[in-house]
Amino acid sequence: MNGTLYIIATPIGNLNDITFRAIKTLKTVDIILAEDICHSKHLLNHYDIKTPMHTFHEHNEICKTPDVINKLLEGKHIALISDAGTPLISDPGHVLVIEAKKVGINVSPIPGSNAMISAISVSGIASNKFSFFGFLPSKQSARLKVIQSIVNINEMAIFYESPNRILSCAQDLQAVLGDERIVCFAKELTKLFETIKTNTLPQLIDYLQADHTHQKGEFVILISAVKKNNKVSGEEMLNKVLPILLIEMGTAKAARLVAKMTGFDKRYCYQRAIEFKYPL
Repeated sequence: MNGTLYIIATPIGNLNDITFRAIKTLKTVDIILAEDICHSKHLLNHYDIKTPMHTFHEHNEICKTPDVINKLLEGKHIALISDAGTPLISDPGHVLVIEAKKVGINVSPIPGSNAMISAISVSGIASNKFSFFGFLPSKQSARLKVIQSIVNINEMAIFYESPNRILSCAQDLQAVLGDERIVCFAKELTKLFETIKTNTLPQLIDYLQADHTHQKGEFVILISAVKKNNKVSGEEMLNKVLPILLIEMGTAKAARLVAKMTGFDKRYCYQRAIEFKYPL
């Protein structure tokens, strides 16, 4: 008989946030696939789990998947864990799960911690509908395009962001979304310095700039659904975003990008770009 592939959620910070079933399964499977063996050893040692670990991450997932599938077909039971939280949520494993299902291998979830869901529950923002977008692009021009796509959506939008980009990300959010949207920054969830701040973007930017330590940690960003009274007009967006783009790229490219974001004619955007770049 085929083995089972278990997708196991692990703690996002506090080692006590793991289920009894997860511990039992990690002890009884034949192999544990882990993003970073050194990182996961802390968890396994804490619970006296001695199951062999193999590395399985975004850089080797494609080449290692066939071997993992063969082991499952031989009857071995295998667990997949990420560094923290639920695997496949902005973490590797998607290719493996697809291939396992293709050949009829049972894939079983063992639920538990997840930073996004944890942040939703404490954000204070309505969450009856939401969309998760993963990590924002590192390049500002690409990041602005993604943010623009949520300008008028009528549901909560959720992103992950790194400490290195959180301030520039917050400033880009303000440039595109304006000052009225309610946003939650949640970081270091379940850890010693857990912080959850829900406010408008100007207030959150002030918080980030008040102390550089406020920018440390992996962030979950939750943005309230748009309301009629805080929709950002195309002209307002152009005035805020075009000067930012002109710092990063040429006039023509900036005009083309802001035209896509606002729906304005490219020639109009180009003329406005010239006015910004060479004011009278």
